[in-house]
Amino acid sequence: MHGSIEEDLCRRDFTINALAVDLAEIRSGWSQVRVIDPLGGCRDLSSGMVRAASKASFQQDPARLLRAVRLAAMLSFSIDTTTEALIQRDHELVTTVAAERLRDELCYILETPRAYHSFRYLDRLGLLDPIMPELAATKGATQPKEHFWDVFDHSLETVAAVERLLQEEGGEVEDELLTSVPRSPDIAQHFAQGIAGGRTRRALLKLAGLLHDLGKPTTKTVEQNGRMRFLGHAKLGAVMAVQLMERLRFSNREIKMVQLMIEHHMRPGYMVAQEMPSRRAIYRYFRDTAEVGIDTLFLGLADHLAARGPTLDLDEWRRHTETTQYVLFKWFQEQATVVPPKLIDGHTLVDKLGLAPGPQIGELLEAVREAQAAGEISTAEEALNFVTKRLGRD
Repeated sequence: MHGSIEEDLCRRDFTINALAVDLAEIRSGWSQVRVIDPLGGCRDLSSGMVRAASKASFQQDPARLLRAVRLAAMLSFSIDTTTEALIQRDHELVTTVAAERLRDELCYILETPRAYHSFRYLDRLGLLDPIMPELAATKGATQPKEHFWDVFDHSLETVAAVERLLQEEGGEVEDELLTSVPRSPDIAQHFAQGIAGGRTRRALLKLAGLLHDLGKPTTKTVEQNGRMRFLGHAKLGAVMAVQLMERLRFSNREIKMVQLMIEHHMRPGYMVAQEMPSRRAIYRYFRDTAEVGIDTLFLGLADHLAARGPTLDLDEWRRHTETTQYVLFKWFQEQATVVPPKLIDGHTLVDKLGLAPGPQIGELLEAVREAQAAGEISTAEEALNFVTKRLGRD
């Protein structure tokens, strides 16, 4: 500490963090303790206001640019207009902040139920583009008539839809659209699961929602009949999201999870086109999405809501939620469908059929698991016969 306690407090980030008490006064009882408050922090706490401690606050530590929005999100506070002006003045300094600090502040925001509003706010303050330049190209990128918003607004609305689906704010709010959305203690526990550094699946799902269409501007084509297409945008978007997350120093597991969600975010919609997905289709879905199968189902729901907006077709929405409910039922109640127990292994194929170790073994075992999930085989003998026929042997 340099100088007096008052001088030290004046060097803090925000007035609500520039408060102190003299510990010696506690001996006389808390009623005798005086709050040292040189900047009016108590007043700002009472009025719910985030106010910079000085005009140089953001220049002294540019990480405070994000922290202001994070505190407002966590506490449901507002940022005063003078502090907003200072953030807009100094917004370019955010590029000098260490990647780990940027990641942590962004994830604190994603963990709150106000992430959608906060990311809108970050954009208005000029902070979003320097941190995530990949999103800048989505602004003004038009979409087919089925979409209500351009790519950028659709991406932000997907974050809002995730928060709506998970009912993060307001508790049990009556929402007619949510009555058919799968909801259970198991699902709530799933999204509350910590992944790395205190960051949860909930936050990663919102991040995937924000980034899921990064590949659209690059892959956009318009055919002669006027049809707009984005072939391969999911795979390209996944690659771009990986690069963004690596830059922000996310863990390998977090990066892989978001990559898979984005890469497969259209799969739930494809399953809706069927009457009800087959056991084989459900097996393949959970095989390909690995540990983010449930997360990707909810990303698909959020994507649907954010695509249609106020023009949502209720019958289409009901079919989507019913299919999601069915697939989740298979996951929670019939694990043998999506994770069938092993009937045979590679050693069996080598010993019984004289096959040489190599890629063919893995391909045959995967074919066995798929047939098993589809209910076509259920014993080791049937599995061996299945492989024999697949090899074209008598």
